[in-house]
Amino acid sequence: MILVIDFGSQFTQLVARRIRECGVLSEIVAFSRGLERARALKKKGNLEGIVFSGGPHSVYDSGAPNLNAEILELKVPFLGICYGLQLLNVLLGGKVEAAAVREYGFETLNIVTDDARAFLAKTLNSKKLSNEVWMSHGDEITEIAPQLVADCKTSNGAIASFFHKTLPIYGLQFHPEVEHTKCGKELIKSFVFDICACKPTWNMNDQVINIIKDIEKRANEFGTDTKIICALSGGVDSTVAAMLTHKAVGDRLHCIFIDNGLLRQGEFAQVLRRFEQEFHLNIKGVDASELFLSNLKGVSDPEEKRKIIGRLFIEVFEAEAKKISNAKFLVQGTLYTDVIESVSIHGSSVTIKSHHNVGGLPEKMNFKLIEPLRELFKDEVRKLGKEIGIGSDLLGRHPFPGPGLAIRVLGEVSDERLNILRQADAILIESLRASGLYDQVWQAFVVLLPVKSVGVMGDGRTYENVAALRCVEASDGMTADWSRLPHEFLAKVAGRIINEVRGINRVVYDISSKPPATIEWE
Repeated sequence: MILVIDFGSQFTQLVARRIRECGVLSEIVAFSRGLERARALKKKGNLEGIVFSGGPHSVYDSGAPNLNAEILELKVPFLGICYGLQLLNVLLGGKVEAAAVREYGFETLNIVTDDARAFLAKTLNSKKLSNEVWMSHGDEITEIAPQLVADCKTSNGAIASFFHKTLPIYGLQFHPEVEHTKCGKELIKSFVFDICACKPTWNMNDQVINIIKDIEKRANEFGTDTKIICALSGGVDSTVAAMLTHKAVGDRLHCIFIDNGLLRQGEFAQVLRRFEQEFHLNIKGVDASELFLSNLKGVSDPEEKRKIIGRLFIEVFEAEAKKISNAKFLVQGTLYTDVIESVSIHGSSVTIKSHHNVGGLPEKMNFKLIEPLRELFKDEVRKLGKEIGIGSDLLGRHPFPGPGLAIRVLGEVSDERLNILRQADAILIESLRASGLYDQVWQAFVVLLPVKSVGVMGDGRTYENVAALRCVEASDGMTADWSRLPHEFLAKVAGRIINEVRGINRVVYDISSKPPATIEWE
């Protein structure tokens, strides 16, 4: 196992995921419990290495996340990333201050040593890797610790990496875990195998077995006759969560699919039909669209939308649960990305947005939560689904947000604007499938903007809505880049939307990456 100590980075789970991609188990622990957990794992003989994550704080700030320097006495390899690099430098006697030039985005590394112990420089040279990396820091090392040696610097002269003269301690100022760092996966792989000498013993088949056992144990907490309700949406996450739960508890599982009025075109009927006829699950459809839309009337703030939807979601389930005797548990398809972007579960991360599964819930719920996918990323969930026999057509579906189209109709939600968006979105998805591009895109959708623009149709002047196409490529949603779809395809889609959807006279294409943008607009 490699322990990842979290100092609050939005990418901490992504670090763990990259390690798991190598076939090696990784565990995340808050910095406040880092030393305690590391000692326990070391005592068991399980600890092969430690990674210090990045974080939003400055190491010199009062109350900044810290660790006792005693952790360095555990005699295992250490890798510090961004904040982690700075903290290692301080723990070893160096100095960190506000940078003269802050570095956010792509930077090019310059190798400044030919020392054979230089982990980064050696890996870049030996494997002929790209030296373009992704930076995100406002502080820098101004005085390197006596036992450390810088092996790479940025074009601004900032120390980009270091190694210890005698111990397996390394630091990277950039983020190797994000897709933007082209050499990142190789660097993590090199640390895992070359430095920590790990063996690839962690696999998805084991995860299936362990998750099913965990669900069964959790579901039997109040006896083997209790019922479990699944918050089914028809998407990849809830489908895999439902099928895993069904394997664990059988017909004790009762799936409920709520039509919140914010679903895609024809989705409610399609999902019900498939889960009844193909998967043979206990499923009930509940039309609560009027309840949701009436509560969203006049609400424009995206966080308020999410909380209203989250609250109503639970209320509807509680009402339905009363009709199912002895229902104690609620299954949700919450993922790592939902958690890390919602709340500081490890104590120091910064909230980006609340998620309907983990934000805005009532203080007192009548259900215990079962979240079998909480520690997994989207691509891992797909692999898990394949292991349990779910078809590729369903597993390949693009992600769809819990709050649905409410956060794709920017501003106030109304029936009229939802219908306009549904038609435009259906044209985009239909066109992607027809052109064989659907599977090349990780997520694609239309956003209806809260602005209108002047247009000309026939001989008349129009003043109608603007729609934005959002198509991205990603592996997990933590980072993403905009899809370079053929211009001819985009022109055809835009033409169809303008011609076929009354209420839209202009279509734009979003070419923002994540970071700095997010995939969804709200």
